[in-house]
Parts: sequence; structure tokens; C-alpha cells
Amino acid sequence: MQLTHLDEKDRPKMVDVSDKEETFRVAIASGTITMSPKAYEMIVSAQTKKGPVLQTAVIAAIMGTKRTSDLIPMCHPLMLTSVNCEVEELPQLPGFKLFVTAKLKGQTGVEMEALTGVSIGLLTIYDMAKAIDKSMVISNVQLESKSGGKSGTFTRA
Repeated sequence: MQLTHLDEKDRPKMVDVSDKEETFRVAIASGTITMSPKAYEMIVSAQTKKGPVLQTAVIAAIMGTKRTSDLIPMCHPLMLTSVNCEVEELPQLPGFKLFVTAKLKGQTGVEMEALTGVSIGLLTIYDMAKAIDKSMVISNVQLESKSGGKSGTFTRA
């Protein structure tokens, strides 16, 4: 199987999407951060010294989604039509689960954008709470679903 980001001489290349048809595309990604009970409580009660952690993480996730092509070398700059980030509180861990949904009408998918947004959002939580708990763990950054394009629909089972 030929990798799409390598040319016939095995040199890196950006995939040519010029001839691809525009379709409506949606990708949802998620990821989790676990932490100490103290860090969790300080975040949910808005007692951290660096400000509103979860609100800042949502903004960072949106910004990260929009900047994916600046961070991942072979990603196309995309005209996103929507980016949404939701945070689920998980007191039983304790921790949080972030979900990022990216949408567009275009010639290439938005999976990398959703995954990047989740990663940046989770890293922001880590950054803002590391003074409380340096042992936090970011895990399970994954694509939950995608639709649109030639490869069709994917939903994680």
C-alpha cells in the first residue's frame, strides 16, 4: 500500500486534493486527563491561581483546532465552519474528558483538526494545574467519529 504523504520517490508531499469533490465533513475527537482529587476540586470550584481552567481549555481547544495546519506538516489549511468543545467532569477518576467537534464543507477531512484541538485543550488544563499536581495523565486521545468524504462514516464502537 502506497502512503499518500509520500511521492513515487518516497519523498514527503502534501496530498493533492484539487480534484476531490467538496462534501460536508464532521469529526469528533475526545481525550481524558486524570489528576489528584485536590487538583480536580480546585479546578471545578474555580480556586486555581491561574484563572478559569476549563473555560481557558475550551478556548485553547478551539484555537488549536484552527491552527492544526501550522502544527502538523502535511495538513491542509482549512476553512472550518464550526468548532465546538465540550468538557465532561469525571469526579470518579478524578478528571475531565474533552470532546471537540470540527465541521466544514471541503475537499479534505477534519479528523486531525479535532484531534489537535483535544490535545491542546488537555495540555492547557495540565499547564494551568501543574502547580497543584504534576502527576496528571493525558490519555485516550482518539477519533470518536467522522463523516463525509470518500472514506464515508466511521464511528468508534
